[in-house]
Amino acid sequence: FMSQLLEAKPGMKVLEIGTGSGYQAAVLREMGLEVFTIERVRELYEAARELFPEGSPGIRMKLSDGTLGWRVQAPFDRIIVTAGGPNLPLPLLEQLADPGIMTIPVGRARREQKLLRVSKREGRVTARAFGNVAFVDLVGDHGW
Repeated sequence: FMSQLLEAKPGMKVLEIGTGSGYQAAVLREMGLEVFTIERVRELYEAARELFPEGSPGIRMKLSDGTLGWRVQAPFDRIIVTAGGPNLPLPLLEQLADPGIMTIPVGRARREQKLLRVSKREGRVTARAFGNVAFVDLVGDHGW
């Protein structure tokens, strides 16, 4: 559902926060997107690295704090965050292209968030909620 909300078109550049098993990155690549994915948990990163070795077409990986984004690769046409935090991380919003779309779970209570589609157009940022969700914690400088 989050991938659908991105309204992505082949060739777009997408940042994924939370590589996990690599499943979402693979889906995004199959959608024809150029994927940049960040994972903060070393064990998950290393497992996904086996699926997407250095030089894999369409996917670049980084072990880092996802709440900081990937500034040297910005801007991103789309950003998908697969962990829930207390608010929208400012570095991600800054790295979102204009126009651009980000999907992210946000909520003040852990394990209870609203799935947001954040749109940036002509310098204006708007958000629309798409129901309640429960994701793992978005941990980092701009998360929990």
